[in-house]
Order: sequence, then C-alpha cells, then structure tokens
Amino acid sequence: MNSTTSILTDTHGRKHSYLRISLSEKCNLRCTYCMPHDGIPLSPRSHLMTADEIETFAKVFVDHGVTKIRLTGGEPLVRKDFTAILARLAKLPVKLSITTNALLTHRFIEDFKRYGLHDINVSLDSLNAEKFKFITRRDQYKKAFENIEQLIQEGFNVKVNAVLMKNFNEDEIVDFINLTKARAINVRFIEFMPFDGNAWNKEKLVSQAEVLNRVTDHFGVEALQPLPNEKNFTARNFKIEGFQGTFGIISSVTNPFCDSCNRIRLTADGKLKNCLFSNEETNLLKPFREGEKLEDLIDAALNAKKAVRAGMTDFDQLTNPDLHSNNRSMIAIGG
Repeated sequence: MNSTTSILTDTHGRKHSYLRISLSEKCNLRCTYCMPHDGIPLSPRSHLMTADEIETFAKVFVDHGVTKIRLTGGEPLVRKDFTAILARLAKLPVKLSITTNALLTHRFIEDFKRYGLHDINVSLDSLNAEKFKFITRRDQYKKAFENIEQLIQEGFNVKVNAVLMKNFNEDEIVDFINLTKARAINVRFIEFMPFDGNAWNKEKLVSQAEVLNRVTDHFGVEALQPLPNEKNFTARNFKIEGFQGTFGIISSVTNPFCDSCNRIRLTADGKLKNCLFSNEETNLLKPFREGEKLEDLIDAALNAKKAVRAGMTDFDQLTNPDLHSNNRSMIAIGG
C-alpha cells in the first residue's frame, strides 16, 4: 500500500481531492438519460450506507486529502436524514456542494445556510414545460424553475446543468445562455454519455464544436469570450460580452479532460468508482462492516484507474456497447 499521504494518488500521478457521495438511488423525477424506462431494482435498505457509515467513510477520504465533497443521488434531498448527514459532514474541513433537481430545495434553504453549503448544481434539461415533462416523465417544470430563481435570490452559487440531446433540446442552447444575461449563474452543457438503459447512441450527441457554432451564429464571434480553465476543470467556460453569468461545456465524450481528473465516486450502496465510465467498482461497505480497514481497498481502486475513460481511448471504443453496457444506470452511480 502507498503511504497514508498518497493512497488517493493514482499511477498516473493524479491526486484525488474531490469525492462525490450518492445518498440515494431514489429520485422524484425519471429522466430518460439517467434512468431506464422501467426503472431500476433498488438496493435493499440494509445494503445502503447509513448516516454513520457515510460520515466514517467521508472522514477517511478527508484524512487522506479530499477537500471537496459533493452530495448526489438519485435525488439527495429525498433522503429523510439528509439534514443530519449534512450536519455531520459540515464538521469536516471540506467544501460541501450538492447536485439536485431543485424540486425540494425550498425546504432546505436554511439548512444549506446553517451548514455552509453554498454551491448548488441544478439539473435542468429544458426551458420548455412540455419538453421538461417528456424528459423527466413528470410535470414539474414550474416548481423547478421557481426554486432555481429562489436559490439565485438567496445568494447561492448556482450552476444549471443541461444534458444536450440532438433533435430534442439543442435548439435551446441560446435560450439557456440568455439565462446568464441578468443572472450571475453558470449554465453548463453536458454531452450525452452512455449508461445502462438510456438508449445512448452517437447520433444523439451534441458536441462542443456544435454548441460553439450555435453560440457564434447567434451572438457573433466577437461576443464570445473564452475564460481560463480552472484547476482540475470539467467544463470549458465562456462568457458572452456584457452578460452577468457564464456558460460551460462538459465534453466528456468528444473532448475529455481525463489528464487532470481529481474525482472519485462513492455510490449509495458503498461502492467506489474510480471513473464514471468504468464498469469496475470496489465494494467498501461490505468489508468495512466485516471489520476491514478501507485504506488498502481505496489504494487498490485508485491504482487501477486508467489514464483515459476507463481505458476507452478513442471514439470507436466509447461507442462500442460491449465496453460500457455493464456500467450501471446514472441514477445508481450518482451524478
């Protein structure tokens, strides 16, 4: 095993300081790119991490270099003990954030403030109520958008994530960017990625180049302002001249950012994923309950991490269903 200061460093020299913890496999929406049409078999409650175990696991990762924890799901806010978990994690020397669909955020505004959770990513794939209903299989657009506006007004750092799918919502790119004209938010366009049951194919992909072409066609080349990449960036960010907010493109498929990856994921059933695209998972929960230490397991999982997208180095490999068909649905992984 590596020394205690390096178990989160992989064989490619990448240091993993960002942990995403899924709190639940359940969600109050049914987004088609995230969940198969017939849903997923939910893990028995006894197979999921308890609040105590989430806190213990988080402490181990923080002790070894994690400085940021993002709470995900499913929908993390459907978990009944969400506030108790947040209160425990807030005691750690770590920056907390959350990814949510915003349908329940109005209930947790004061909890977010009390426990220092200021960074909120909201998944919103259409600004059209009928399209929203189609993609989520729920008629909740009005509540989602009202709650996004409330989060902005309450001073949270809000990012709006939109998964782009050809012939569905790529015609809304300009509309999404116009949200940033008078709002200090970051809109992020995410390339549609392959997961179990989401009917992915390359024809549905909207690339970074296509996004930028639509932007410059509408706003003009001169108005588009590239912004410096953040350390360990996922989104390449831009700004329209004169707009308060910004927009970014997360191009995991056509233009990946694996060389600076610092992210690892812990699923709600206590399995560690070293890459979102990987079929491989390391069970931490069962060994932990049997009295084993976590460090050796974490170290082995990080050492097995491939340089690029779970070893899928080119587009042909990525589009080969045999290489990703065993990967879990996004809702079971954690966004």
